[in-house]
Amino acid sequence: MADVEIRTFTVDDADAVLSVILPIQREEFGIDITVDAQPDLRVIPDFYQSGKGQFWVAVKDGAIVGTVGLKDIGNNHAALRKMFVSAEVRGREHGVAARLLDRLFAHARDVGLTDIFLGTTDKFVAAHRFYEKNGFTEIAKSALPRSFPLMAVDSKFYRYKVG
Repeated sequence: MADVEIRTFTVDDADAVLSVILPIQREEFGIDITVDAQPDLRVIPDFYQSGKGQFWVAVKDGAIVGTVGLKDIGNNHAALRKMFVSAEVRGREHGVAARLLDRLFAHARDVGLTDIFLGTTDKFVAAHRFYEKNGFTEIAKSALPRSFPLMAVDSKFYRYKVG
């Protein structure tokens, strides 16, 4: 949608990013997780915006409504992390998740990444369908690169071949 801008994260976005991610995790999906259990959210520039990584936000009417991070894990591999879209702009009719993912894929091609991996929880069923529709293939945990940053809640894993 033309009324949603996808742009790179700046340090001024830090609190707004938390205000999108934490309620989705805790209230919508009942995952008992705190910001302290996700230290990457306190150091987004250092954790995501280094090497071939990046972090993007979706902005509508001046408010952040979506996020996605790409963590460089070496060997031209990256981990997709923190893809969250606020309920009011979720779904195909809004296209926010698709636009975030398109920006991530374009960046991955531009910087020469070959594979993107992600871990998710069994609870995010709609997200599983979204990833599968967008070219991700489910893989076994044992197929992840050793450098993949596992989260305690991750129970389902995917791989995307950049091409």
